[in-house]
Amino acid sequence: MLSYKHCLWFRFPYWASPSILGTYCLPGGQGRPQEIPFVHGIQDYLLIQKDETNWVTFKRQPSEHHRLMSRINKNVILALLTLTSSAFLLFQLYYYKHYLSAKNGAGLSKSKGSRIGFDSIQWRAVKKFIMLTTSQNVPVFLIDPLVLELINKNFEQVKNTSHGSTSECNFFCVPRDFTAFALQYHLWKNEEGWFRIAENMGFQCLKIENKDPRLDGIDSLSGTEIPLHYLCKLATHTIHLVVFHERSGNYLWHGHLRLKAHVDRKFVPFRKLQFGRYPGAFDRPELQEITVDGLDVLIPKDLMHFLEEIPHSRFIECRYKEARAFFQQYLDDNTVEAMMFRKSAKELLQLAAKTLKKLGVPFWLSSGTCLGWYRQCGIIPYSKDVDLGIFIQDYKSNMISAFQDAGLPLKHKFGKVEDSLELSFQGKDDVKLDIFFFYEETDHVWNGGTQAKTGKKFKYLFPKFTLCWTEFVDMKVHVPCETIEYIEANYGLGIQAFSVITSQRPSVPSLSLPAKDHQENNCNQRKLGLFSSLQQERIPTIGNHNILRRKN
Repeated sequence: MLSYKHCLWFRFPYWASPSILGTYCLPGGQGRPQEIPFVHGIQDYLLIQKDETNWVTFKRQPSEHHRLMSRINKNVILALLTLTSSAFLLFQLYYYKHYLSAKNGAGLSKSKGSRIGFDSIQWRAVKKFIMLTTSQNVPVFLIDPLVLELINKNFEQVKNTSHGSTSECNFFCVPRDFTAFALQYHLWKNEEGWFRIAENMGFQCLKIENKDPRLDGIDSLSGTEIPLHYLCKLATHTIHLVVFHERSGNYLWHGHLRLKAHVDRKFVPFRKLQFGRYPGAFDRPELQEITVDGLDVLIPKDLMHFLEEIPHSRFIECRYKEARAFFQQYLDDNTVEAMMFRKSAKELLQLAAKTLKKLGVPFWLSSGTCLGWYRQCGIIPYSKDVDLGIFIQDYKSNMISAFQDAGLPLKHKFGKVEDSLELSFQGKDDVKLDIFFFYEETDHVWNGGTQAKTGKKFKYLFPKFTLCWTEFVDMKVHVPCETIEYIEANYGLGIQAFSVITSQRPSVPSLSLPAKDHQENNCNQRKLGLFSSLQQERIPTIGNHNILRRKN
């Protein structure tokens, strides 16, 4: 057995492989100890361990510097591996959400217990909003036309769906920027508290206020602002809360969404909003609760009626300030006779509106009644009648009998359905209801007029117009949206002269002359100043009508 007599030092390069470290046996007593060859480099020391058999074990003992560098290198590598793994995991999640789930969602929906679409931002925003309003007892109801259309088409399916039984999101998950809800303001008890809670839940909310038009006629309250719209954004989806206010005609009104100077125009895509482009008016809806995509919501009970109202809901206000200025210049007639006429005319208008509503016939304020609304926000006390307009295509064969059943006997009937129909009914206290039927042509509309004494017929020409809602004598009624053009066509006046004209149309006898004589008479009247308030002229006879047209 060989043994060691000396404790040897061996020099190894710092990069030497660990395989050369180990247990070695060198013969003793044969001169000086042998050296293990090495490549010149930095010296490392070896620890020598001798066992009971005189075998020696050599172990490498690194320096303090190398020990520190080794620990640092291991930490860096571990950090890099962790960061790379995390990045790869995030990429997998993103890829699955935006690509695989969209492509394979339909197939996955067949699997048992799956709920497809309920992770969409639209559904989550609506759910969070409903949770917020329910917890605060805020009675909102759904008015979004896109979602309501889908519900209306699938109402039987929706009606038979119970809470939590839906496996697929079909309504609130439809891609869109907004979901619209409405709120009746008089039922809202804690507006400021709700606003703070919404922001704490992650919503970014914008409150739109503007002055209350109902108070424009009251000097001390004019300019008072009221909330009109809320826009609450969660991530990329926005809840549009339309604030409905009660009006005296027992209907609901919402205001124009008009942005003030400090509002960020990029907060949401405002141009895509379904409500707020103009003020709107709606019948007060009866509500019902249903479950839609697993969420309990209130919707209008008569869905078809509400959806039909939306595109025709535009509302225009009476010009309260101008009416006050009118009465400052021309004192209002407050005699007993005038007050009695206003009362009778209002009752007649209410009765006529109720009768036409039962028939399903839309109408609007025409002639002197329309002038009274526009000029003085009321009934002209010396007009002695109520004037309404109806498109001839809305005429019903039972219209006369319906008015007679309502207590309004027929007084006159001029023309016929195909040509220049006009009906006149007798109301109480010698107040008359005149209904003019309008006929549409390619570029204009017209209604006929008949001279009672001679039977001569006339055409009154109007530019085409649309209908808007307004409030008149505590009623929601229609007027032409293009009101100025309509009144000018009816009375032939510029806006500056509205304060001095009566509600009567041009005198028919003065316009019944042959064309040539009429032109001469017209010129003479203008020279004398007699025609200055009636800038209408007759053009040559066409068929059996004398045509009346506004002079440009």
